[in-house]
Amino acid sequence: MTDPAGSQDPTPYEAMGGRATFERLVGRFYAGVAEDPVLRPLYPEEDLRPAYDRLLMFLEQYWGGPRTYSDQRGHPRLRMRHAPFAVTPLARDRWLVHMRAGVDELGLDPALEQQLWGYLVAAAESMVNTFE
Repeated sequence: MTDPAGSQDPTPYEAMGGRATFERLVGRFYAGVAEDPVLRPLYPEEDLRPAYDRLLMFLEQYWGGPRTYSDQRGHPRLRMRHAPFAVTPLARDRWLVHMRAGVDELGLDPALEQQLWGYLVAAAESMVNTFE
């Protein structure tokens, strides 16, 4: 959005701190996933780095940063990409535990934190595709 003086409001990505913030969030998240007995089996790659890179690119793009995700992978199609994996309510809850730990470490402005957390909760809920 441009004001009459020609300056632009920052995107949420910029307001949250840009790439460094999202690298911290995704890094903290995958540190938890690596040790999580519920989530780790959902990641078929031995090295979590490719998953880290995909999530980082996705979150950056979603919040107004670089469009690298779409440039490299096309439309996100999150539900379709997660369909091969049994995402249970327990997996959703564990995913949110690790995301919450990452969000808590960011020290975001409360309004931005609420916006980010609200999105993450809704996204996690939408990925559930298997009920125990």
